[in-house]
Amino acid sequence: MATPTRGTRSLLALAALSATAIAGIVSAPTPAQSVVAGDCAQPFPVADLVADQAVNGLTVSRGTTPDAFTGTVLGVLKDGINPGVDMIMMRLTNPEIDRVGGIWSGMSGSPVYAEDGRLIGAVAYGLSFGPSTVAGVTPFEAMDDYLAPAPPVVEIGPGVARTIARESGVTAAQASEGFTQLRMPLAVAGAGKKLDGGKNRPYAKRATASGGSVGAAVAGPEDIVAGGNLSLTASTGDITLAGTGTATSVCDDKVVGFGHPATFRGRIQAGMNPADAIYVQEDPVFGPYKVANIGPTVGTITDDHLTGITGTFGAAPTGMDVSSTVTYGSRSRSGASEVLLEDYQPDVVFYQLLANHDTVLDGRIPGTAENTWVIEGHKPDGTPFTIDLGNRYTDSDVVLYSSIWDIPDMVWLLGRMDGVTLDSVSATSDVTDDTGTWKVKSAEYKKGSTWVPLKGLRSRIQVKAGSTLKVRVLIKNGAGVTVKVPTTVAIPKSAKNTRGHLHVSGGAGIGNRLWGTRNIDQFLKRVDSYIRNDQVVAYIHGSGRGKFYERTEASAPADQVIQGQKTFTLIVK
Repeated sequence: MATPTRGTRSLLALAALSATAIAGIVSAPTPAQSVVAGDCAQPFPVADLVADQAVNGLTVSRGTTPDAFTGTVLGVLKDGINPGVDMIMMRLTNPEIDRVGGIWSGMSGSPVYAEDGRLIGAVAYGLSFGPSTVAGVTPFEAMDDYLAPAPPVVEIGPGVARTIARESGVTAAQASEGFTQLRMPLAVAGAGKKLDGGKNRPYAKRATASGGSVGAAVAGPEDIVAGGNLSLTASTGDITLAGTGTATSVCDDKVVGFGHPATFRGRIQAGMNPADAIYVQEDPVFGPYKVANIGPTVGTITDDHLTGITGTFGAAPTGMDVSSTVTYGSRSRSGASEVLLEDYQPDVVFYQLLANHDTVLDGRIPGTAENTWVIEGHKPDGTPFTIDLGNRYTDSDVVLYSSIWDIPDMVWLLGRMDGVTLDSVSATSDVTDDTGTWKVKSAEYKKGSTWVPLKGLRSRIQVKAGSTLKVRVLIKNGAGVTVKVPTTVAIPKSAKNTRGHLHVSGGAGIGNRLWGTRNIDQFLKRVDSYIRNDQVVAYIHGSGRGKFYERTEASAPADQVIQGQKTFTLIVK
């Protein structure tokens, strides 16, 4: 087998990060310098490839040192990846490929060379049906192109299917299912499970595997070489979100790898990390995959395009800080993460809260959580803003399920607003075993100097336009204690000669209208009227003669969540 030629240039990691992981927590980074040997590979033209041409390549199945593999060219699918980007089909072999039944997830980016040492391309696709020694290779001469999305399945004709079947041992029917991008999901470290409520969220479900957190000594920048492990990190700290594949070529301070998109976000800011492969896991159904520990951040992934990712050795990107403190009785823990890839900010906030609650509560317990959180960021014009909120949540089954969603929901909404930058999210949660709540039972309003009881929808409240409606809401707890919570609602002058309703309810039954906001100013305005679950809410609305009005007022927070609602008729004179 011919050995790929390597360039003599070197890479200088200007600000490689080092960290110490203790119980899943990454310490503050310290700068380091390492010299990395680059290959500066020259592309082999796809047009010069011929069937049965011998090839060789590099990949890592264990540790950090690339192993050799060999293979032959089966053919070229014209425009197989996308218009203008062909797919090269190869049959590959080495002891590990043969052991696990074929190429594996995490092999994406593994360089394949011609016998003269020029780089043909990167392993990036496998057959759709399961493990196979047949690989789809992305041409290296196209790996810097920024093109349209690749199709989820690359179709092949019957003649090509027969060729693949003859060369690989699979059936022609299996081969005819085509090629798909090798799996490389973002793995999450630090959170052992997901919550059912996440199925309705646009986040909290994009990390589809378990992984390890960023470690201190598992690998260094010198291990990112052609055929070596390469990881993209969306976050580090308590919560590490990372996808691990293979570097295709290294030259000067640049790295290209994967041979296919990771998140397909184009220009990005994500962490670039080495990794230490533990082993390749066999999987006869979905195909084998590599399990690896991730090394410290040694640079920035700057591009994520159709034909792969590009990174630069040097300083790690700066991101959004996420911190959480959870207290439950005598148990307490504070933890933190940093989100490097902006698109994954709500995911990391969700997993940070989930992981910290799981660690402290150590079980799916009922109870009450009193949460506070602060979100800091900048508007499109650079003006800073701060959101400082709190809420109380009670659940007689699993308190975590009720209390974890509001903060990442807000981060998701803010992240979708053009020009808004989020700098930090900090949250605290004090959890108790109390599952008591208040329930709205009835109400009364003040007419002159007399308090008039209200018993239901047939009860009529008569007020004057421009006046103030004074209400006392009766709430009762599980111990039979009843209290009256006062609140007032201003009746607008424009409501004259209209009919409507007064609704009194616990805040637990009132949704905050944040999901309908379209810009940061509208969002912040609605935050100012944010309703807590432990408040009494009085809401009036009415119409008549083409007029419509509505007003909402809330009481001071109570000591427990308030549930229930009553409705009464409102007549404005």
